[in-house]
Amino acid sequence: MLRLLVLVSLVACSFGAAPRLRRPRLDGRIVGGEDADINDYPYQLSFEYSGSHMCGASIISAIWVVTAAHCVDGVSPSYAQFRAGSSIRGTGGSIHPAAELIANPDYDYYTIDFDVAVARVSVAFDFGPGVQPIPLTAAEPYAGHNSVVTGWGTLSSGSSSLPTTLQVVVVPIVSREECNEAYIAYGGVTENMICAAVSGGGKDACQGDSGGPLAVDGVLAGLVSWGVGCAEPLYPGVYSNVASLRSFITRETGVN
Repeated sequence: MLRLLVLVSLVACSFGAAPRLRRPRLDGRIVGGEDADINDYPYQLSFEYSGSHMCGASIISAIWVVTAAHCVDGVSPSYAQFRAGSSIRGTGGSIHPAAELIANPDYDYYTIDFDVAVARVSVAFDFGPGVQPIPLTAAEPYAGHNSVVTGWGTLSSGSSSLPTTLQVVVVPIVSREECNEAYIAYGGVTENMICAAVSGGGKDACQGDSGGPLAVDGVLAGLVSWGVGCAEPLYPGVYSNVASLRSFITRETGVN
């Protein structure tokens, strides 16, 4: 797909159009991670559509969930639910049907800017071992700060099989300047985005399940959003910047 986008860009250049590639979507993946226990990441949710895992999400209160706007795009709450308290995809834990799915009104499908949504569940979360909310960050993490990404995404780029057990991987935050340079052909990154990657790429670089959490020092700092491939040395993973988008989350949910 990326090769096709590059070809389209080159053709556009030949006719004098400004070269700009459409930002690539993620189906969600973690590369180079390891099995995780939900008790260590009790805020992690499986966002299920028609009973199957679709995206990641995070608990932020007894009745509110945060995820990516691209995960709720075109999704009816009638078919959406969240599974809490289980390390195993598709089984165990508790089920919480979605009552409302609210995407940021400024979300742009093409640029994937303002990629954040909240969901209200009709069955409240019962907090205890394996089920806990995660606080929202008050400040954007600095470059070099380690972040923790969790999810049930595929284990390698291009794979269609999902792991049974929750995965976790640690990746450092990348400066916006470095990330912007990497994605200049895609229009760069905005203040609503943060990036994370391991220098040189490889199995330790990761992107978590779409809409799922990127946590720094125990607070929610990012949501898996977009990027080129997975564990690519030249392309960091791009995450929605919770610090920048927090006002929307608070306005809709009352969670500070």
